[in-house]
Amino acid sequence: MNDAAALELEPRLPCAAETSAPAAWYALWTRSHCEHLVRDQLAAKGFDLFLPKVDKWSRRGGESHVIHVPLFPGYVFLRGALDKASYLEVVKARGLVQVLGERWDRLATIPPGEIKAIRSIVDAGVPALPYIYLREGQRVRITRGPLAEAEGILVRTKPNRGLLVVSVNLLQRSVATHVDCTWVEPA
Repeated sequence: MNDAAALELEPRLPCAAETSAPAAWYALWTRSHCEHLVRDQLAAKGFDLFLPKVDKWSRRGGESHVIHVPLFPGYVFLRGALDKASYLEVVKARGLVQVLGERWDRLATIPPGEIKAIRSIVDAGVPALPYIYLREGQRVRITRGPLAEAEGILVRTKPNRGLLVVSVNLLQRSVATHVDCTWVEPA
């Protein structure tokens, strides 16, 4: 059997344009420092992947230099319509922990607008840093500064400033103060 015939017998994975289902974005959770490994394996199989990276200064051997690191350590994004066969090809990748979701036919999807925004930041080459995910109404703890270890509810966020509300439930009273959101973490 020649090589062309052997290629015809191998199962071919559908690309998003060939299937009737719309292409969705999925998050692939990888083992620590395995983002490139997973991306390279799946890209070789024809999958459409996105691994956003940012520049970071690193100091090794007494020299500082810029390295490219994943913006979301431990995650790679995949676009496509995943049927059971293509899902099974994805989960075979070395270094992959799982595709986020309940099971193969109920995978969690990421809105295309969120991926588009991340891609535009990465493509623009503007300075970007991973930032802790905070929501209004979330219970948070201050990590630094004069309010270190104080816990409360984050009421309002601005680019770098939030309003922290600390309550005394017994008295049914609260006090609010402005805090630097870079000093806040989820409680």
